[in-house]
Amino acid sequence: MKPLNILLVEDDGLIAMLLTQMLEDRGHSICASAATEAEAIEAALAHKPELIISDSRLRVGDGVAAITEILRHQTVHYIFVSGDSAAILARFPQAIVLRKPFREEALVKAIAKVMAAAELT
Repeated sequence: MKPLNILLVEDDGLIAMLLTQMLEDRGHSICASAATEAEAIEAALAHKPELIISDSRLRVGDGVAAITEILRHQTVHYIFVSGDSAAILARFPQAIVLRKPFREEALVKAIAKVMAAAELT
């Protein structure tokens, strides 16, 4: 898989740090990290990432609402990480959702799946 430019949307600093390390160890780059809905939208519009990995619940705002707004302005691939996949799938039935906690292998497979689907479109 080619290295991707990724926007990480996660309000838990420790989880964001661990995800950043996992992704960078796989050769990807983090173009920006956001902890709120507004920061996520601003970062996506500024950096034009190839992939967004977003928590669904943020301390300020909502990751699903952020993705909805971002998609109004640009095409981008996304993966949600959450403890509540049912709520996300009710709003985004085709979304790839990693249920927290997850293993690195699951993240790698999710990225491969979303990027393979992107190649088919």
